[in-house]
Parts: sequence; C-alpha cells; structure tokens
Amino acid sequence: MGDDELAELRRRKLAQLQQQAYEQQLMQEEAERQRQLDAQIHTVLLQIMEPAARERLNAIRLTRPDFARAVEQQLVLLAKSGRLTQKITDEQLKAILQQLQPARKDFKIIRKG
Repeated sequence: MGDDELAELRRRKLAQLQQQAYEQQLMQEEAERQRQLDAQIHTVLLQIMEPAARERLNAIRLTRPDFARAVEQQLVLLAKSGRLTQKITDEQLKAILQQLQPARKDFKIIRKG
C-alpha cells in the first residue's frame, strides 16, 4: 500500500468520523428540544388541569402513549387559544376523551350448525 493510498484511507476515515460526530450532535440537539417541549407541555397541563384529571391522563399515557400525546396537544391548544376559562376537571376530561377516541366497531359472530 502506497503513501497516497494510506493518506486517502485516513482522509476517508476522518471524514466518516466527522460525519458521525455531526449526526450525534444533531440527535442530541433534537433530544434537548424534545425535553424542553415536554417540560413546557407539562407546565401548561399543571396550570389547566385538576389533579384527578392529570392522574387520569397519566394512566392513559401508560397504556396508550400516542393517544395521551394527542390529548395533551389538544389541551395545550385550547389553553393557548384562550378557550379555557377554568381548570379541566376529571369529568370534563372524560368527555374530551370520549370525543377524541375513535368509534369502535362491534362485530357479532353467529355460528350456524
């Protein structure tokens, strides 16, 4: 292997390492932005929800995290638009969940014979 080939290999390896470092930095920045966004959402939810409603939402988050995230986003949008005049109670949250939950289809199986 000549000096030119060795220099080319080193250059490629250095470029690869720099690219990996750049991608890792981007991932860390994105993770930090997501943490900040989650903290802001949490703060807003503390301000607009009663404790019982927060507990219900936390329980939903354990079983259906995507649905809980959608509910949180809806609640934050309501708060930011000024359409909430009081804290959301557990009963109000139940009604909101009922509206946001997709309709279930019931299937009836009939066996013959």
